[in-house]
Amino acid sequence: MLINELSKRTGVTAHTIRFYEKSGLIKGKRDENVKSNNYFQYDEETVEKLELIRDAKSIGFTLNEIGQLMDAWYNNKITISEKLKILDEKLLSIDSKIKHLKEMKKLVSEFKKSVETEGC
Repeated sequence: MLINELSKRTGVTAHTIRFYEKSGLIKGKRDENVKSNNYFQYDEETVEKLELIRDAKSIGFTLNEIGQLMDAWYNNKITISEKLKILDEKLLSIDSKIKHLKEMKKLVSEFKKSVETEGC
């Protein structure tokens, strides 16, 4: 499939797909039988990878982390226990961020009360 169809199927813009390609996260292939254009073709694995990228980004993985994970996942370089360790580490990181955000929220609430009561 061409980039426009890939974009429609995944909900990822063509611009973002090209960015991921330049970043090495996905790879299109040229059809050697077609000489009239230089278009990249994408397969079902690319659809899966884009969905993985989208999901990983939504839970806080950086593009660098995603690249490392995808390389390991798709090339079977890590075991299931190593995959679980990576996910456990991400969960700890998320818990830490939640704790920090709760602390920030508490401080902002205290500042707000101070402004309300003291009129600062």
